[in-house]
Amino acid sequence: MTIRPEHPGDEDAIHHLTQAAFAPMAYSSKTEGAIIRALRQGGDLTLSLVAEEDGEIVGHVAFSPVTIDGHYDDWFGLGPISVRADRQKRGIGRAMIREGIHRLKVLGAKGCALIGDPAIYRSSGFDSDGALTYAGVPDAYVQRLALSGHPPQGRLAFSPAFAVTG
Repeated sequence: MTIRPEHPGDEDAIHHLTQAAFAPMAYSSKTEGAIIRALRQGGDLTLSLVAEEDGEIVGHVAFSPVTIDGHYDDWFGLGPISVRADRQKRGIGRAMIREGIHRLKVLGAKGCALIGDPAIYRSSGFDSDGALTYAGVPDAYVQRLALSGHPPQGRLAFSPAFAVTG
């Protein structure tokens, strides 16, 4: 498996992979592929990595700027992240997160935040202490990983692309 940045021409494969990966998920808005397109179009897709096996894209992760209490301070959001159904539970997602975090550090990022299941993201270093919040989401699911400095506290907000409805 190779993890690499998105290349021109990968957009449709990323969209289809993302839609397929999220389709069976009860919590899915069914707009995750459209969110990635909107991040790209809005200039907020800071980092877009794909996992490739035998020349085929089998995973994708997006990182985009976030604000905390309305201020951007070199923090990024992780997501959407997707892995093709027949390749899940093999460490591909974890490997993409690890590579993404490494690349964010190189860019000078102070940290990364996400909304997700703590049981899944804890192994990648993310945690929640309730200091970072997101409207309507239980605090345990609002997670962060400080890369430098003190972990922030306040209300997390993602790019407007996450408000895409289809």
